[in-house]
Amino acid sequence: MSSKAVSKKANAAKERERLLADSRQRPAVPDPLSPENLRKMALRMGLPVAFGWVIVFFIGHWVATLIMGVVTAALIGVTIWAVRYARRSQKVVEILKGADTPEGRKEALEKLETDFKKGDAAAVFAKAQLEMQEDPRKALKTLEQINLSKVMANVADEARAQRAMIHLILGETDEARSLVDPIDLSRHSDAKSRASLTAIIAEAWARSGQAKRAVELLEKIDPQDATFADLKPQLLRARAFSYAFANNSKAMKKTLFELKGMNVQYLMGFITKKKNPMGVSPRGVHPSSRRRRSTW
Repeated sequence: MSSKAVSKKANAAKERERLLADSRQRPAVPDPLSPENLRKMALRMGLPVAFGWVIVFFIGHWVATLIMGVVTAALIGVTIWAVRYARRSQKVVEILKGADTPEGRKEALEKLETDFKKGDAAAVFAKAQLEMQEDPRKALKTLEQINLSKVMANVADEARAQRAMIHLILGETDEARSLVDPIDLSRHSDAKSRASLTAIIAEAWARSGQAKRAVELLEKIDPQDATFADLKPQLLRARAFSYAFANNSKAMKKTLFELKGMNVQYLMGFITKKKNPMGVSPRGVHPSSRRRRSTW
């Protein structure tokens, strides 16, 4: 191998590690035990329970007391489960923070295998995120371990979306479309989670014949909003495809220029004949290609 080829390979590796390090600066999931989220949980669950007991007090019948007692016990059980799930999610976030290098990723994968039960959704998502950097097919196989019919609906939506995203990167539009159609955005109250799902759904729609519907969905979210700062590249990517397939070339070009202004590397997912720095796609996907499986 020539010295020039070695140099290019080294530079690509360094760029990949830099991008991965940048992505680790933000948590993989929102902090579920933050003061704001705890306050929301208390209001959502505490106020209805308090109101229910007030009604029971005025009714004064043992049947009403029994029913309210069962409801209260059930809510306490749900709260305990939610807190435990949140703690597992936080542990996953901490593991991912040290996965900036090949050695760090290897260590993180080992911890995810040993510290969590097989099939734990949070661990599976994290494992797939790490595998994605080197082998998208392997990440896809990992995500398929989540039984969509046995996990909570919102978790199933996340799994569907992550699998769809990989299929889109690989140019497998039909597979992505079949995964996103059952996703129900109304199940997701967190703004960032909803925005991420929206981007994936819209791109799948746009590239499978429903560009107008995709544009309408995306334009409900402002990518300039500071809330979505770390999701802006994903939202703009989806817009580029949606505008292109809706025959709005002016808006598509404007979106691509905005992506280029943020980081020219973001365009490598669209047009390239070589493996991009993220190690994801051996062939780029051009937003204005009219083919269903539009890879170059």
